[in-house]
Amino acid sequence: MNQKKRYEIFSRWRDENPHPTTELEYSSPFELLIAVILSAQSTDVGVNKATRKLYPVANTPEAIYALGVDGLKEYIKTIGLFNTKADNVIKTCKMLVELHNSVVPDTREALEALPGVGRKTANVVLNTAFGQPVMAVDTHIFRVSNRTKIALGKNVNEVEQKLMRFIPKEFLIDAHHWLILHGRYICVARKPKCGACLIEDLCEYKDKTDF
Repeated sequence: MNQKKRYEIFSRWRDENPHPTTELEYSSPFELLIAVILSAQSTDVGVNKATRKLYPVANTPEAIYALGVDGLKEYIKTIGLFNTKADNVIKTCKMLVELHNSVVPDTREALEALPGVGRKTANVVLNTAFGQPVMAVDTHIFRVSNRTKIALGKNVNEVEQKLMRFIPKEFLIDAHHWLILHGRYICVARKPKCGACLIEDLCEYKDKTDF
């Protein structure tokens, strides 16, 4: 795919949705961080249901840490892998209090040092909470990038590097959200909804559907 096509794709997404954001519900960088940790292999809808009950009770590192692992589990037990996630969240809260004055750090190195925070989670927080032009490649973005030919790659790191290189700079802050939303609702895994796609004429996927 050439750069002219890529520019047009992101221009259309921007025109349709000028201010995209995550579908996770949050009101602070800390709430976002915890929600993203909880969202691994889970849906945003499921995480939001849990945090709607958790955050009114505890939405600071100190408050969640005070719940303890078992106390936290009561709020997040509807989410997949909740046992491991509860352990990681409590450990992360402890580190935030002890090492960062209860403030979520805005560097990749510091974020990735927190339990339960990998590169993808760190990128989501850096992009969404702090407005940094980074790319968190999840399954949706990996699929859309390869299927459309916006950025081909055999693994998430390769796709991330190519997206960072190929996406015009003016779109980089919001590109993560446009790609995820496109993959979640239009360019779905089993049968993409090509007939309802804003970029169908620009996409280089060979097996387009009529749907």
